[in-house]
Amino acid sequence: MSKELPQEWKRILDRLPQVIETSHGTGGKMTHELIETLFVPLFRNPTLATLQDQAVVDTPAAGRLALSTDSFVVQPFRFPGGNIGDLAVHGTVNDLLMGGATPLYLTVAFVLMEGMALKDLVEVTQSMANAAKKAKVQIVTGDTKVVEGRSEDGLFLTTTGLGVVPPWVDWRPECILPGDAVILSGTVGDHGASVMASRYEMEFETQIQSDTACLREVVMAVRDLQGIHCMRDPTRGGLATTLAELSAASGLCLKVRERDIPIREDVRGLCEVLGLDPLYVANEGKLVAVVAPEVADEVVRRMRQTAVGREARVIGEVDATLLGEACLVTELGAQRVLDLLAVEQLPRIC
Repeated sequence: MSKELPQEWKRILDRLPQVIETSHGTGGKMTHELIETLFVPLFRNPTLATLQDQAVVDTPAAGRLALSTDSFVVQPFRFPGGNIGDLAVHGTVNDLLMGGATPLYLTVAFVLMEGMALKDLVEVTQSMANAAKKAKVQIVTGDTKVVEGRSEDGLFLTTTGLGVVPPWVDWRPECILPGDAVILSGTVGDHGASVMASRYEMEFETQIQSDTACLREVVMAVRDLQGIHCMRDPTRGGLATTLAELSAASGLCLKVRERDIPIREDVRGLCEVLGLDPLYVANEGKLVAVVAPEVADEVVRRMRQTAVGREARVIGEVDATLLGEACLVTELGAQRVLDLLAVEQLPRIC
């Protein structure tokens, strides 16, 4: 005889599909529904409720700590510009940086597929070591499991990071104000386009390179400035999803101009072939900063002095025209709401 389900379970099951779908992992509408319906209610606590890419917690002995964890399942695990190893380091370190933290330590868990070539594991591990050294973090502990699976899957990684947040830093969507400037550190869609071109063995005149990179230098270049209100790296779901999330969390409208958003021509071309919107394609080495208008020029100037921020620019402003929704002003002057995607666009991109 089956046991009666707890009422809390029933409420959750009534609101979600009965099976997990690929779209639950792509960062769009179904991902948000899963998080807000299942994880947040069952893990309920004030820190989790902020739903940031990192959790900043106060500890009596160590001060303010930032924690972040992420899993990486990208296929193929090797792509132009990087592989799953440096991607895992960059992804977790960048999430800590978006909270204003100084990243210090990482842990890593390897899930390896039986039959995987050892040379591939060595390549990935060496990439992780190199990326950690450049990011000035130490990989201090981890775990390894081997499971049956398809050889082309190779491996999955989970990394957890810890950093320290200075007392003056408070970069949350709730800090965003009307009139703030929206800054983007560089071109969008590079990582997703690189992975998709590799996955489908598509050839272009120039090889599309992933932008996977550590954002430490560009963040540290501006962290001491007053007037930085929020930062976020537009990974899964791309720039459009990040703008939609920040607009919803702040209750304001992040309005950006299409003409000011840089997209490489080869990336644009691949997206047209695949029927994708480059604004929703993943990035792994870019950031969005929302800052007070009086410091916007200085933020851009400092970012452009770093290797990963050379193309930084103001792409829009914050206003109260569409409360809680992001907006794109097109080349023709029309306004388009940037919403969360309801269906998957790019599975297994990170």
